[in-house]
Amino acid sequence: MYLPALLLFIVFIFYPFFKGLQISFTNWDGFSQTYDWIGLDNYKRMLHDPNIGTIIKNTLIYGIGSTLFQNIIGLAYALLLNQEMKTRGITRTIIYLPVIISPLIMGYIWYFFFQYDGGALNDIILLFRNTPLNILADPQWNVWIIMFVNTYQYLGIAMVIYLAGLQTIPRDFYEAAQIDGASSWQRFKHVTLPMLMPSITINIVLNLVGGLKLFDVIISLTKGGPGYASQSLSTVMYKYYFASMDAGYAAALGNLMFVLISVISITALIYLRRKEIAG
Repeated sequence: MYLPALLLFIVFIFYPFFKGLQISFTNWDGFSQTYDWIGLDNYKRMLHDPNIGTIIKNTLIYGIGSTLFQNIIGLAYALLLNQEMKTRGITRTIIYLPVIISPLIMGYIWYFFFQYDGGALNDIILLFRNTPLNILADPQWNVWIIMFVNTYQYLGIAMVIYLAGLQTIPRDFYEAAQIDGASSWQRFKHVTLPMLMPSITINIVLNLVGGLKLFDVIISLTKGGPGYASQSLSTVMYKYYFASMDAGYAAALGNLMFVLISVISITALIYLRRKEIAG
């Protein structure tokens, strides 16, 4: 019974992973039939790459920053929409709607809002000043804009997961806490949060993995520019493979991204699982 799934896993997961690991030790250009074994040269090159620090920093901002805001805002929406209100259903739908849009399309939608020439934001700014803002080309702003767009698109998933968790909490717990004189904050801290730990674990791990491998939104908003100012590991890997025909170095960057995502997500998972048990 396991054999078909195992075969698919081997063909589409294990084989590409080990093939990528092998390519990272070569100088393959991605197209030719021959390539040379160069050992650890691609990894040594990575260590001396002047842009690698910026790339890793951006990747962490996209991953950790998006995770933080998606969970805070998603939980706030879930708490609000778990209350009895007439427009609860339509509000949930509106908040979740961006999730079903392609990330690439979502990026282009926001590009038309932020773009320098004719963007909606600059049309508003020009009502009050003579000079428009080119914030997508500003390294101090574009990384945070990308993080904002990613947060906006996927906070609906966090909201739905938190809503599902909230609806499994017995009302008796809140009634007992209220009888004991617990305030709203105390009920949230000592009843809601501990009971939501499984939902928090799921959301944080999913958001971390999604944010750390962010690609589509970056391509549609800034293409990683200017220069390497908004590049992530996924976009710079794409750049080296397809634009520079440097598949060996791209594979090495891919392995770095795999290690980074694995270490951060597994560490978060282990820590949060322990908090679930302790709770």
